[in-house]
Order: sequence, then C-alpha cells, then structure tokens
Amino acid sequence: MEIHPIAYFRSPLTSKFGLPRQSGVANDLTGRVVLEPDYRRAEAVRGLDRFDYVWLIWEFSANKATTAAEHLTVRPPRLGGNERIGVFASRSPFRPNRLGLSCVRLRHIDMEGPEAPALIVEGADLMDLTPIYDIKPYVAYADSRPQARSGFVDDHAWQRLEVSIPEQMAEMFTAEELRALREVLAEDPRPPFHHDDSRVYGMPFARRDVRFRVGPDGVLRVVEVNTL
Repeated sequence: MEIHPIAYFRSPLTSKFGLPRQSGVANDLTGRVVLEPDYRRAEAVRGLDRFDYVWLIWEFSANKATTAAEHLTVRPPRLGGNERIGVFASRSPFRPNRLGLSCVRLRHIDMEGPEAPALIVEGADLMDLTPIYDIKPYVAYADSRPQARSGFVDDHAWQRLEVSIPEQMAEMFTAEELRALREVLAEDPRPPFHHDDSRVYGMPFARRDVRFRVGPDGVLRVVEVNTL
C-alpha cells in the first residue's frame, strides 16, 4: 500500500526541539491543517464542524530513515531517558513506519482565502510542514477510556517548570503566541538526560530564536529572543 499526504501542518514550532511530547499538553498552541489541492474542497470537511476534536495521522518526517530493528527499544523522557522499554509500549517518534497519532481540538474551520477549507486546531504536537495522511473525527463513546491503565505513565508524573520571561521579551510576541510559548517551555524541552543548569538552550518559535536556561531552582528563564 502506498500512502500520500492529504495535508500539511503549519505551526510556530519549526524544529523538533521544543515540540510538546504529547498532543493536548500545550492547549494554547495553535496550528493550521492545510489540505492538499485535491482535497481542498468544502465537501471534504462537510459535517466536521460538529466535532470538537479530531485525530491526525501523520509522519515523523524530521527523523532520519532507520530500519525497524534499530529501535526495538527506546528511552522515554518520562523515565528520565535512562530506562529502556519496547517501542510498541511507547509513543517514541522512532518507529518502524514513522507514523504519529494525535488528538487535537478543532477550534474552527477557516472557509476563507486560498487555503480554504483549513482546519484551525489547538494542542498539536506536530512541527511546521509535517505531512498528514488522514483526519478522523474524535468520537467520545468509542475513543474515550477514562479508567484505562497507562503503563509507566501512571507511576511517573511529569513535572512542569515555572517559566519566567522578561517583559521586554514578552512584548515581542502576540498574546496568543506568548500563552503558547509559556506552555511549551513549561513542559521542559531539554533532553531528559542533558540537564545542565549552566547551559543555554535555544529553539525557534513564531519566527524568533528563543534562548533559555533552567536554574538549580527549577525555574526556566528566557534570557534572549532574536528575530529569525
């Protein structure tokens, strides 16, 4: 079977570094699903505006091609990046077919302009220009299992960081961008096994280079913002 993208994702996050590790953890992060020309028709999304959430099936396109045997075990960030588990017991981006699955909130469908209809969504964990292979509506009675066990996730709570952004740097972003940036940074974008409180990390966000440091007090402080 051959599959081809039916859409591409547009996001203020243009690199893997800084991406939320799951969908729904940065709910103020807004993105845009732009359909390919063959599917860019109103009838393709007829009725979708009656759903609050959609599933996106997409590709970890920024990962280098690997053989399946190279990543039969992975090191989840929630386990500190030190403990290995099976790839199929994880949501690691290093997978045999590099497919991702994300549940995102559908804010609205933009029916105006050359890209219409485009889906405006919140809480996605996709980087800019990620290819999307399918879109499916989230159906609560079939998709929600609130009493389900979640393996190692149940025993290892993720600790969000306090984020400090100086006022003069915060003013470089719109209010919506600033809310999303705070959520992304609070999730601690650093590699789980590279925590150095003297190191300055950087990531692109909304056409700006955001540089930050996490001190021994656990506070993430933005130290520099430059326009890209």
